[in-house]
Amino acid sequence: MDHDYKNIKVNYTINGNGPALLLLHGLLEDSTMWEPFIEVLSAHHCVICIDLLGHGKTDCLGYIHTMEAMAEAVVSVLEHQTIKKVKIIGHSMGGYVALALAEAHPALISALVLMNSTFEADSEERKLLRTQAIATAKKHYKRLVQLSFANLFAAESRTRFKEAYTDALKIALKTTRKGFIAAQEGMKERPNRLEIFEQINGKTAIVVGRKDTLIDRKGLKYAIRNTNAVWLELSEGHMSHIENKSELSYFLKHFIEN
Repeated sequence: MDHDYKNIKVNYTINGNGPALLLLHGLLEDSTMWEPFIEVLSAHHCVICIDLLGHGKTDCLGYIHTMEAMAEAVVSVLEHQTIKKVKIIGHSMGGYVALALAEAHPALISALVLMNSTFEADSEERKLLRTQAIATAKKHYKRLVQLSFANLFAAESRTRFKEAYTDALKIALKTTRKGFIAAQEGMKERPNRLEIFEQINGKTAIVVGRKDTLIDRKGLKYAIRNTNAVWLELSEGHMSHIENKSELSYFLKHFIEN
């Protein structure tokens, strides 16, 4: 389905009935990443999957897509569907968007899972890497996407899950250069939202991969030591929905239903 928002189309799907569950994808992904999980998650929930700005079938809104701008596009869809409360699972960038949404609309969220994601702001080193990626994208976009995408997986996963890896890479390569750059610019600007994460009025969880080089796993675990957040550590990399699909599916189903 398409939702009209600020003169662009925001694409989304809805499956199932029950309490609302919102699934938000990451950079170089789209809402189809959730397809293997829809059946189990929609058994007792109304599952909404949204293509974020500049990804999938959703248009770009500008040259910088802040996490706040992405969150407001998401909220517009939820309001259109008259959804007053929602549980959220956000993968990578989708987790950043979820936290921006939680800051602007705290009463809306009843549970949150940060999946291969963090509430921490970019370090100066990470900001520099994003700036360099933006510069490279302007000249060698396809090659950049291929290299960046490979780094999301544990080395052996690229072979072990070759078919899923290839399919996900095809989706990544469909992301426009403009959408990629706008998201990178937006992620550089995001603040630390640990306090927002701690203030969520509902269950929270963080899912990490032991071989994920994008997440400061030890720092993240230490930061939530005094919270009630559930911690799930899986064996592989940043793409848990592919690399640890069965364990992740089991966890998410029981987390949202209990």
